[in-house]
Amino acid sequence: MTALLLRSGNLLDVESGEYAEGDVLCVDGRIAEIGPGVTAPEGAQTVQLSGATVLPGLIDAHVHVTAATADLGALPSWSPSYATAHAARIMGQMLDRGFTTVRDASGADFGLADAQAEGLIRGPRLAFCGKALSQTGGHGDSRPRGTRVHDGHQCCAGLGRIADGVDAVRAAARDELRKGAHHIKVMASGGVASPTDRIDSTQYSMDELRAIVAEAEAANRYVAAHAYTARSVSRALRAGIRSIEHGNLIDESNVAEFVEHDAFLVPTLVTYWALKTEGREFGLPEDSWRKVDEVLGAGLAALEMAHRGGVKIAYGTDLLGGMHRHQNEEFRIRGDVQQPLDVIRSATSTAADLLGMTGEIGTLRVGALADLVVLDADPLADIAALADPKHLRHVVQHGALV
Repeated sequence: MTALLLRSGNLLDVESGEYAEGDVLCVDGRIAEIGPGVTAPEGAQTVQLSGATVLPGLIDAHVHVTAATADLGALPSWSPSYATAHAARIMGQMLDRGFTTVRDASGADFGLADAQAEGLIRGPRLAFCGKALSQTGGHGDSRPRGTRVHDGHQCCAGLGRIADGVDAVRAAARDELRKGAHHIKVMASGGVASPTDRIDSTQYSMDELRAIVAEAEAANRYVAAHAYTARSVSRALRAGIRSIEHGNLIDESNVAEFVEHDAFLVPTLVTYWALKTEGREFGLPEDSWRKVDEVLGAGLAALEMAHRGGVKIAYGTDLLGGMHRHQNEEFRIRGDVQQPLDVIRSATSTAADLLGMTGEIGTLRVGALADLVVLDADPLADIAALADPKHLRHVVQHGALV
């Protein structure tokens, strides 16, 4: 038995939004007991918190742990071992920022997830999709206009794979599911980092989108879609897609569709701020940098609209290259339009619901995995306490101080 006792903390119940003073006993990776005056088992490690704030471990529902550069088109030319070395560093730094679980939205694979689970690398627990599915000329097609050949071999470190037509997308989805994907990612609109599409384009036919959803549902998995505009988001939701990534350009009609289809929105506001200020420094091509303005200003208004309409909103960042260090800044940005508790829930209980891990992560309840963060400040009073990692006193993952 391994045991860790956190003594005298101010424990946040994210469901009720209330604090309670008490201890947290972690045994064999799970929360075993919570309350005042918990008795430490023999040999338990004890940490005095002296009233510090205890939250569930943070969850980032949109990351790219292999994206060590903002020039995504360059990644397929990297050695897999080189990309892995970068990913290990990126993941370790995410853990140090308090993120004990992340959902990778293309790029990571079963090898990275297994390495983390086995303790070979430090980092958050990793829910992965493998490579995102993209139509020819879509957001996952990194070829410039003058390049015809595409090498989609699994050894390549890119974020996307190209598949056109219902039969091809079925095969591609089945292949990613075969390799253990927790979800399937599809590119349903244009994007910033892709060289040949328009942000306001729709991508994939409805028949192709529905075929991808059918394959995921057959495997008891779900589909997440990159989509910006109201039209692309509506198409994705009507096709049965469960998670919309970004959604900067949605309108009021989409809000009702999210609620009707019980779908999630994962805004990634911090990445546009970072790409505009630092993107070129970290490899973002000039043509892509010019696209950022099309989505930069609209994202906060879209978040406010979705929040006001009761949409389920999860925390995401989508940072690339050297901009990963801004991961916690998303808390501060969202605090402009959401209450602190709502932002905290987006990175804990709501994100856990999205990942299909309700009650396992994102909560301090007995029986949950013992993932916790300890802060020397009160994030309900000021959400900026989570935006600045200097306030992190301890990070606990699977019952161990990490």
